[in-house]
Amino acid sequence: MVETVTAARPYAKAVFELARNSGNYDAWSERLTLLKSVVADAGVAAALDDPSNTSSDRASLVEKIIGDKLDAEGVNMVRLLAENNRLSLVSEVGEIYEHLRADEEGTLEATVITAMALDDNYRSKLTEALQKRFDKNVKIVEEIDESLIGGAIIRAGDTVIDGSVKGRLSQLGSSLSAR
Repeated sequence: MVETVTAARPYAKAVFELARNSGNYDAWSERLTLLKSVVADAGVAAALDDPSNTSSDRASLVEKIIGDKLDAEGVNMVRLLAENNRLSLVSEVGEIYEHLRADEEGTLEATVITAMALDDNYRSKLTEALQKRFDKNVKIVEEIDESLIGGAIIRAGDTVIDGSVKGRLSQLGSSLSAR
C-alpha cells in the first residue's frame, strides 16, 4: 500500500497542477473517476496485467473503452501511465488528487459512523464543531454501523475520534486487563 501511494503521488501532483493551472478541478475529478472505473473492471485489469501487451496496447485498450469521454490531456495521462506501467495506480492517483484538491479549496470530508442516522440538528452542530476544530469547510459523509451501540466514530483526514460506546467499552476492557 505504501509503495503504491509513493508511486502514485508524482502523477497525482502533476494532475493537480494541471487542474490548478486551468482552474478546472471538477473536470480532472471526473476524468480520474472514469479511469478508475475502467481500470477496476476485472477484464480490463487482466488485460492490463497481461505481459504480452505492450504499453501502447494497454493505452489503446483504455482509450477505446472510454471513447471520446477524455480530452487530449486525459489521453496523454493514460498514455503516460501506460508507458510507465502505472495504469493500476489510477485509484491511488485519484485519492491523492482529491486530498490535494480539498486542501487547496479548504475543505475536509469527515466520515461519521453512528449506530443510527444523524438528525439534522445534531448534524449541523457536529459540522460546526468540526469546522472550528479543523478550520476548514467540512462535508459530513454518514455511515451506519449498528454494532457501535451508540455514540460515533469520526474520521477526518488523519484524525480519528472514537466516541462510540463500543470503543469506550473496548478501552475499558483493555485498561482492566492491563491491571
